[in-house]
Amino acid sequence: MKNLGLLEILLFFCLFLSSTRIVSVSCLNSDGLTLLSLLKHLDKVPKEVTSTWKTNASEEATPCKWFGITCDDGSKKVTSLNFTRSGVSGQLGPEIGNLKSLEILDLSTNSLSGPIPSSLGNCTNLLYLDLSENEFTGKIPDTLGNLKNVEDLYLYENYLTGELPESLFRIPGLQTLHVEYNNLTGPIPQSIGSAKEILDLRLFENQFSGTIPESIGNCSNLQLLYLHKNELSGSLPESFNLLKNLTDLFVGNNSLTGPIRLGSTNCKNLLTLDLSYNGFQGGVPPELGNCSNLEDLVIVSGNLSGSVPSSLGMLKKLKTINLSENRLSGSIPPELGNCSSLNLLKLNNNQLEGVIPSALGKLKKLESLELFENRFTGEIPVEIWKIHSLAQLLVYQNNLTGELPVEMTELKNLKIVTLFSNSFSGVIPHGLGVNSSLEELDFISNRFTGGIPPNLCHGKKLQVLNLGSNRFNGEVPTSIGNCKTIRRFILRENNFSGLLPEFSSQDHSLSFLDFNSNNFEGQIPRSLGSLRNLSSINLSRNKLKGQIPPQLGDLKPLGYLNLSHNLLEGSLPSQLSHCLSLERFDVGFNSLNGSVPSNFSTWKGLATLVLTENRFSGGIPPFLAELVKLSDLRIARNAFGGEIPSWLGSLQNLIYGLDVSGNGLTGEIPVKLRNLVRLTRLNISNNNLTGSLSVLEDLTSLLHADVSNNHFTGPIPEKLKDQLISDPASFSGNPNLCIPHSFPVSNNSRSEFDYCDDLSKTRKSGLSAWKIVLIAVFASLFIVVLILGLVFICLRRGRGRERPEMKDASYVFTEEGPSLLLNKVLAATDNLNEKYIIGKGAHGIVYRASMGSGEVYAVKRLVFASHIRANQSMMREIETIGKVRHRNLIKLEGFWLRKDDGLMLYRYMPKGSLYDVLHGVSSKEIELDWSARFNVALGVAHGLAYLHYDCHPPIVHRDIKPENILMDSDLEPHIGDFGLARLLDDSTVSTATVTGTTGYIAPENAFKTVRGRESDVYSYGVVLMELVTRKRAVDKSFPENTDIVSWVRSVLSSNDVDDMVTTIVDPILVDELLDSSLREQVIEVTELALTCTEQDPAKRPTMREVVKLLCDAKGLVRSSDNSVRSTSLV
Repeated sequence: MKNLGLLEILLFFCLFLSSTRIVSVSCLNSDGLTLLSLLKHLDKVPKEVTSTWKTNASEEATPCKWFGITCDDGSKKVTSLNFTRSGVSGQLGPEIGNLKSLEILDLSTNSLSGPIPSSLGNCTNLLYLDLSENEFTGKIPDTLGNLKNVEDLYLYENYLTGELPESLFRIPGLQTLHVEYNNLTGPIPQSIGSAKEILDLRLFENQFSGTIPESIGNCSNLQLLYLHKNELSGSLPESFNLLKNLTDLFVGNNSLTGPIRLGSTNCKNLLTLDLSYNGFQGGVPPELGNCSNLEDLVIVSGNLSGSVPSSLGMLKKLKTINLSENRLSGSIPPELGNCSSLNLLKLNNNQLEGVIPSALGKLKKLESLELFENRFTGEIPVEIWKIHSLAQLLVYQNNLTGELPVEMTELKNLKIVTLFSNSFSGVIPHGLGVNSSLEELDFISNRFTGGIPPNLCHGKKLQVLNLGSNRFNGEVPTSIGNCKTIRRFILRENNFSGLLPEFSSQDHSLSFLDFNSNNFEGQIPRSLGSLRNLSSINLSRNKLKGQIPPQLGDLKPLGYLNLSHNLLEGSLPSQLSHCLSLERFDVGFNSLNGSVPSNFSTWKGLATLVLTENRFSGGIPPFLAELVKLSDLRIARNAFGGEIPSWLGSLQNLIYGLDVSGNGLTGEIPVKLRNLVRLTRLNISNNNLTGSLSVLEDLTSLLHADVSNNHFTGPIPEKLKDQLISDPASFSGNPNLCIPHSFPVSNNSRSEFDYCDDLSKTRKSGLSAWKIVLIAVFASLFIVVLILGLVFICLRRGRGRERPEMKDASYVFTEEGPSLLLNKVLAATDNLNEKYIIGKGAHGIVYRASMGSGEVYAVKRLVFASHIRANQSMMREIETIGKVRHRNLIKLEGFWLRKDDGLMLYRYMPKGSLYDVLHGVSSKEIELDWSARFNVALGVAHGLAYLHYDCHPPIVHRDIKPENILMDSDLEPHIGDFGLARLLDDSTVSTATVTGTTGYIAPENAFKTVRGRESDVYSYGVVLMELVTRKRAVDKSFPENTDIVSWVRSVLSSNDVDDMVTTIVDPILVDELLDSSLREQVIEVTELALTCTEQDPAKRPTMREVVKLLCDAKGLVRSSDNSVRSTSLV
């Protein structure tokens, strides 16, 4: 009875407590309490959780009815926790390991962060674990290998680092492992061969290195293997041939080498093979013909050589063949015509030759045929024009001939035809476009004749019509002007005549119009003003008459307007002042008159103004003083009259030219013109100017000046003595000019000008007594400073000899650099013997260290200034640098410090620096086509963007130049020396007042050491120019006091943008760039370089914007993780 009473008391006590909220929680079972503990670690949970994850007196004391929870019917233990796509944030608490009965854990697609708790390994009943698409960081816990029952493990799209635990592959029933889109490093574990049951393995988009283990051949059930976009090296394992169940194999975007040994009789189930972007030796293995079910064969840029094997014709199910961007030679085997399922054939960018086989006409499902940039000859077989499924044909930049057959007009699916840079002739079939919805036609640089067919836009989808540089004639059909979808319309350099087409629709898409060098007549249509997207107009070199329509002022995006070399008359319409985006305005060589409207002062971004050879009057317009961005001003041969205004000296961005010749100007050259220190060309000829030329002596950048046919007196400036020899006519017509005795002159020059006598030389040069005194004082000061400098250098050298040698002092050892590795480095370089030196830079000397087993390192020795010593702060800085990981950054392998100096260890880059590749001895041995250069530009941009925005704190390089961009064996760029400038600029022996290298230093940093991200952008822009031109930043071929930035701008100012290709681009690329799309890409990169090197830092793009612009130029699109196969097949 006593015991019964006690039981009654306890029962009453529990019922009483159940009425309160707090104790109702304590009545939960252990799994319920664990879930509430997990809730404490979450910052944000859905309403369903807050409303259900609690208990009341009327409810059971289990969590089985809570949101996202499933329990076992008998034990009431939690068997499933599913929060997928629930908007959860916070961390996953270690209490998760207490859910011993958990079988399914799905927390995918949330914002969970922090580490994956190692206690998760206690959930040994787990069958399914999905933590994908979150923000988890840190390493994958090795304890996950304790999940002996797990079958599906998803960790993709997080920020996980470290190596992949070997224990994962020892889970006996593991079938699916997805860890893609992380930052995992190290080798693929050898234990991979233990995963006997694995079906689906995805390791792509990480930084795995080393070779692919041969043991992978033991994974006999493996069906899907994705290893692309890593840093894997070595050969493809032959054991791949043992994987008889394999359907998809992706190993692209790595550094694999050796032959491709695939195609055994075990490949019957293989559907997709993608080996793109590697460095294989040899060609496409003929044995792939054994893979009878193969649907997609993709080996883009794989360094393949040899011929296309005819055995591929045995693959009846093949849908895609993409072997583009290799070194394949020979002809296309006609057997490919037997691939009856083929819908994409890409063999572009190879060295294939011969004729296109007519057997390809049997490919009745073919949608895209891309054979551009090869060496094909002959005609396109008419059989190809009969493939009704054909949507696009890209055969540009070959040696093809012949005419376009009428059969092409019957192709209902035809969308894109690009034939530029061939030798096609004849007329475009009249009916083209009637039966199809054409989107792009590019026939530039051929020999076509006749007119434009009227129905090209019949399907109302035409976007690009490029017919320039042919022999077309006749008028432009009115239907083309009414085509609302066309955005790029090029007819330049033909024989078109008649009136310009009318463009009547305001919702027209046209943005680029180039009709230059034809025979168009009549007036410029007012309807052009209705094209609200129009940003570029070139109607130069025609026979256009009448006035410039004021409606052009409605074109808000207009940046380029060229109406030069026509018969236009009247005044300039003031409405053009509304074109606030205008950068280049050229109406030269017309019959325009009147004064230039003063409201053109709104053109704040104008860089080029050309009014040459018209009848403008009223004096040089004063509003030009407000156009501070003018870099090229040409207003020659008008009737402006008056004097040269002194305010022209305020246009300090004038670089490429100032031409006011032939305007009847009077007076002297204003003294303030000496402020134009960046001006390279000056033409003031054929006026009535008087006085001396002494002002020109101060124009430090001046390369050429034409002062002929004026009334100048006195000596010709010293600065122009070379020009007097090479171009004496530029001084003629000034009988009172004389030659200083110090000039070495030719007979031609001497015949027109007398020597100045000593008295007049002194008087006219303006050297008064007080100026001579000042010169003497400054010369004396210079000599004193020079003597003090020499004494200082001697003292520094003496101190350097007292410093102990490296081998006599100990180092501060770190985890990154154990003493054993240091000893190996010192042994490999014979204690840093000078015979191992491979380079010297601003931050130290670089040695080559061969460590055996094929391992080669670059060892940089840093020497600190006497007032700086290695300390813990410096160690932390270098440790931070060592943790930076990116494909396009040099990885720091180890470091050692002493008080005076230190060593930093990097992987050796076999191709040297970008400087070596572009300008060194090895540059003659390395093929550097435009594709490789573009890849370098994009890789460096990615690396800099990572330093600027993904490192904490951000890292500004401060010395971007080709010498600091190292190239691996695949010409992939890796930025070096990042982080060292800030660390060592105040401590290295080579310290200079200004950080950086001449030619790469941004203008705002010329006299200061504080540098921001914008300075890196400027230096990057200089590197872009070097990639395009293959000239050094300060090249011997440039005029005196000219660097690459001013040279490129100078050349472009006197050429159309399209014409600049043949002017500044590396001659090796000229033939390659006959391809108009590549030509456009080069132009876009050059324009980007100009933007990056803007004088105003605020106008430069960020490196993230640079990456986006380059990706847009290349057409890069990153797909989602669910479209891996499709993205790899383009």
